Amino acid sequence: MKAHAIEFKDVWKVFGTSSKFDLASIQRDDLSRATLLEKHGCVLAVAGVSFKVQAGEIFCVMGLSGSGKSTLVRHVNRLIKPSAGQIIVGGEDINLKSENEMRQLRARSMGMVFQNVALLPHRTVRDNVALGLELRKVSARQRYEIAEEKLELVQLAGWGDRYPDELSGGMKQRIGLARALAADPAILLMDEPFSALDPIIRRELQDQFSELSTKLNKTTLFITHDLDEAVRLGHQIGVMKDGKMLQIGSAEDILGNPQYPYVERFVQGSSRLKLLKAESVILPLCEYVSVGGSGALADAPRVKLDVVIKELLDLSNRHDNRPLVVVDGSGVDIGIITTSSLLRGIHDRL
Repeated sequence: MKAHAIEFKDVWKVFGTSSKFDLASIQRDDLSRATLLEKHGCVLAVAGVSFKVQAGEIFCVMGLSGSGKSTLVRHVNRLIKPSAGQIIVGGEDINLKSENEMRQLRARSMGMVFQNVALLPHRTVRDNVALGLELRKVSARQRYEIAEEKLELVQLAGWGDRYPDELSGGMKQRIGLARALAADPAILLMDEPFSALDPIIRRELQDQFSELSTKLNKTTLFITHDLDEAVRLGHQIGVMKDGKMLQIGSAEDILGNPQYPYVERFVQGSSRLKLLKAESVILPLCEYVSVGGSGALADAPRVKLDVVIKELLDLSNRHDNRPLVVVDGSGVDIGIITTSSLLRGIHDRL
């Protein structure tokens, strides 16, 4: 396994006084969540979940309220201990670690952002971001330098002396992300961090988070109930129901080939056009340059490979349907998108 990857191996979690007995009953008799609650007064939260998150990957766990997704993510930093199964982090079973070892692992290798970011109201923005470093006895000078660096990273440079009650909801979530990044963790655990925000702010933060995650090469377990968010962010998506992981796959797999009736209902009405990005409709640069010359593209709009269909159409319309030049991560021109290639891509997904 790659360093800093996460792996769940047949993980179960039953809340209740007779968990050991009930777990054996579930595994032997395949008791449902409702039956377990009625007969034994126990709640089945996670049921035999197994999956891997590769290093640098954003893995989105998607499900409705009560599906077990938030319980699942809290196993990674052992805020919750499993009733059975293994959670492997960086090649090591965290169930075997002491409490002191877990505190060190949480402090140095994991960052977590909740829906309620829980900033300390009496501390400045800078001090909130630097809190974890302060607990690790990092010098004031060093932790404030790191805090300012992370604030700039989340586009809040200059806000360090403000207090949380002076911030908007979106700004608070950015502070929460900056705080999580301050310790430079290999793993980010995100539990519906943007779900309470307005749609426009939410999309902005999704884009910013995706860009930061790629730039910093963070391994992320991202919890959401929003299919659009999962499709927008996830390299892989897992769909949960009643504590079970029903299906795991790419956005294309989940939307195009649902394996269970529940997954099919979950994605019903969601167009596969959402999956269409610049990389899917790109043409070789030489095809256009050979006709119009490289000078014809000098002032053409530039887009990245992961720009989605709506943005591509908006750009094309604003620029009178001129070709869009696609650039790589270094800003080098690598291809073009024409009106024809856009239409072909749309047609293929209808």
